[in-house]
Amino acid sequence: MLDVTGLSVAYGKHPALNEAVLRVNRGEIVVILGADGAGKSTLLKAVSGICEGRVQGSVTLNGTELVGLPPHRIVEEGVALVPEGRGVFPDLTVQENLTLGAYSDRAREEEGANLERVMTLFPKLGERRGQVVRTMSGGEQQMVAIGRAMMSNPALLTLDEPSLGLSPLLCKELFQNLSLVRETGIGILLVEQNAKQSLAIADRGYLLENTRIVHEGRAADLRSDPAVQAAYLGGGGTATGAVAGKTTAPKTPAPAARPRPAKGPAPSDIAAQALAGLPSARPRPAPTAAPAPKPQPAAPAAAPPPRPQPAPRPAPAARSEADRVLGAPVTDMVARAADLSRQRGGTVRPARRPEATPRSTPTFPDLTSGSDDRLQSILAEIEDAAARARDWRPARPRKEET
Repeated sequence: MLDVTGLSVAYGKHPALNEAVLRVNRGEIVVILGADGAGKSTLLKAVSGICEGRVQGSVTLNGTELVGLPPHRIVEEGVALVPEGRGVFPDLTVQENLTLGAYSDRAREEEGANLERVMTLFPKLGERRGQVVRTMSGGEQQMVAIGRAMMSNPALLTLDEPSLGLSPLLCKELFQNLSLVRETGIGILLVEQNAKQSLAIADRGYLLENTRIVHEGRAADLRSDPAVQAAYLGGGGTATGAVAGKTTAPKTPAPAARPRPAKGPAPSDIAAQALAGLPSARPRPAPTAAPAPKPQPAAPAAAPPPRPQPAPRPAPAARSEADRVLGAPVTDMVARAADLSRQRGGTVRPARRPEATPRSTPTFPDLTSGSDDRLQSILAEIEDAAARARDWRPARPRKEET
């Protein structure tokens, strides 16, 4: 009935199908198996006359050449396509979708008989003639698509991935319905990735790989072929069958799983052991106060004295034992004593001891109290040293005798 010889398709410079050869007899189901991109859908489009690529070769149906004919003429010759994705009119009812399939002259004379045949094959469609198609399930919409194609009174029915998106239960029902369609004498060319169920209802099959048909055989032989089982049916990895002269090497067995290690100590025990091994902290010695900088001698008289620069403020050092006892840094106390001496003309006047203040605003202790004789003597020595420093003048250098 359908004979395909040397069929090639190319999209520009990219070949999509090369020298395909196949046949489909009356009342026979032929399945084409292959991976995505192998050229399965391109083959069906070329047979139906809707391929956008460059088509070469021969496709004949009952002796009539189909290559080069427009799509509607190919439908008149008896080829009907159920495209991938169903392609139904979702906003129309079931009855309206089925009626649109009978627009050709070939189908109008037998429109009533074809409609009765479709309703017999798909009883659900008869129960839902007035239902809008978009409100139906995916399996029911697929029935509408197949029924609409059958309304054209075809001699050959081509289907592109009819089980796509269907549940396993609906897939089983769909393939059972295709077996019933075959009993009406219609030839079926089926492109399907569900190799297991399609080979279960098919009479023959073709394997399409990399745009070429590489193997042909009876469906029962393909189901029992170890290479086909490993490639398409999920068979065991030890199969070594041949497909078109190619040998499928056995799969390498997966390495055995390593035994899980025995249960070790708890994380809390590990943390306790780690803390026990740490060295104990040692007390740090108290830092001593930095010594006061020594006064620098004045520059020689011959050169003008340099402009005094403010001495850099030393970094705050840790409090010494004397600072802790006196309540304030010793250097600050010495500076304040010198200022008091200059302001009061070298005389130290007794003053009241100020009341204690919060630690946040520390004050200097009363240095003029007469209760502490040692502190008074220290202040006196400091004031005397400050007075001598003010009166000190460097000696002029003697002239050398000539």
